[in-house]
Amino acid sequence: MKILIADDHAIVREGVKQIVKTLPEVTQIDEAGDGQETLTKMTKVEYDLVILDISMPEISGLDLLQRLKNRGDKARVLMLSFHPQEQYAVRAFKLGASGYLSKDSAFEELTMAIRKIAAGGKYVSAAFAEKLLFEEINPNQNTLHESLSEREFQVMIMLSKGISVTEIAAAIFLSDKTVATYRARIMEKMQLKKNADLTIYALRNKLIE
Repeated sequence: MKILIADDHAIVREGVKQIVKTLPEVTQIDEAGDGQETLTKMTKVEYDLVILDISMPEISGLDLLQRLKNRGDKARVLMLSFHPQEQYAVRAFKLGASGYLSKDSAFEELTMAIRKIAAGGKYVSAAFAEKLLFEEINPNQNTLHESLSEREFQVMIMLSKGISVTEIAAAIFLSDKTVATYRARIMEKMQLKKNADLTIYALRNKLIE
């Protein structure tokens, strides 16, 4: 099994690698420190599994998932995130992820998740599966951000963190005008007026810390 570990924190990559190395079925382990490097390596090697951080510079994990989906990439993806699972996991699964782990529990569950995904299954922690069924995700109680497209959601998160339109444009390779258009759509869909309102909303819904 060929595995790519993509995370912008070297210490996280090393921790994940030490666990992955214990699996006898793994024949190759590569690393990437940002989204662009991840894409570059995936064009050169056909990985069986990509362990992907959801928050990375250059190209975010969710944006990368969208690109992989668009080009029909066959590699399975296990998402790692510090974000609360119920806020991001469903979006990740819709984009084709095979698993979602909180970094808080990753080291305890990583081996189990890899083996289940390698066998063709999907993996979520037991605690999150329970929330999916009974608590947090209720189809009759959609939150405002669920109406956003994947790109709008990405821009919304960046705006809520205080990142300017110009900085966002440079980070995701769009023009300032295009990002400003996304911002206008986001404000309209979410019925908000200022970036500060986005920050308050994102904090209340545990989309940022």
